Amino acid sequence: MKELLDFLASPMAVLGLLGQACFFSRFLVQWVASEKRKCSVVPTSFWYLSIIGSLLVLIYAIWRRDPIFVLGQSVGLFVYVRNLILIHAGKGRKAGA
Repeated sequence: MKELLDFLASPMAVLGLLGQACFFSRFLVQWVASEKRKCSVVPTSFWYLSIIGSLLVLIYAIWRRDPIFVLGQSVGLFVYVRNLILIHAGKGRKAGA
C-alpha cells in the first residue's frame, strides 16, 4: 500500500491522473450538453478536453517509455486537433456567408 501511495504522490503519476480526469470529464460535458438539447451533441469543449487529456497522458506514456500508449495517444491527438480545425473553419464559412 505504501508503494502505491508513494507512486501516486509522484509528479508524473499526478500528471497521468490529470490526463485521465480530462478524458473522463469530456464525457460528462458531452452528456450534459446532450441532455440540455435533448439530442446528441458534441460541444467544442469536448475536443479541447480531449487535447489536454491526450497531451498529458502522452507525456506520461513517453516518460513510461510505453510505445503502444504513445502511438495510441498520438493518433488520437491528431483526430482531436483536426476536429477543432474543422469546427473553426466551419464557423468562418458561416460568418462569411
